[in-house]
Amino acid sequence: MISHKKFESIKEKYGWCSSWAIWADAGGKPKSNMGDLRVFDIKHNPGLLEQLNPEIILVGLNISRGPMQNPLANFHDPRPEAMDFKIRYALRGSPFWGAYMTDIIKDFDQKVSGKVRSYLRTHKQFEIENVELFQEEINHLGTRDPTIIAFGNVVHEILVRNLTDGYRILKIPHYSIYCSKEKYRENVGRILQYESY
Repeated sequence: MISHKKFESIKEKYGWCSSWAIWADAGGKPKSNMGDLRVFDIKHNPGLLEQLNPEIILVGLNISRGPMQNPLANFHDPRPEAMDFKIRYALRGSPFWGAYMTDIIKDFDQKVSGKVRSYLRTHKQFEIENVELFQEEINHLGTRDPTIIAFGNVVHEILVRNLTDGYRILKIPHYSIYCSKEKYRENVGRILQYESY
């Protein structure tokens, strides 16, 4: 749990690239209500602060669809082609619901992770700068000993290459992987060691 003041401070400073692992209920279809950001409005969701857990940080690679139009919209993509809904399905009811979510690489709009990896190989200072920004973000969260969970291989490589000291770093499959939402939850639950349903 964090204070309302801290929540608003994080939203103001990092809302363009971050979010929390909380979503509205799916409704009739697996992808329905993914973009419903009222879950981050305390008037609409009075139990919000109790759900937030900055001790767990889920890390994606980069925003692959241009700048966010609304704060905290990252990982809450309502577009039909988006796969963010698998995260909601995988984490609902788990100890990882309410985790902080962000990207390791900021301001780099690229859909193909291999191209991001190639760019980082030839622009090592850019990677270092982004890791430093990520560490500032962690400090701003006020967490002392976070568990960091990477979505996919590329993010995991970046984190292990730069942040092995002082952090527990885990890796789960990227949510865009070709599999059902049920299989994705099963895989994530096995890695993070929580019961799948």
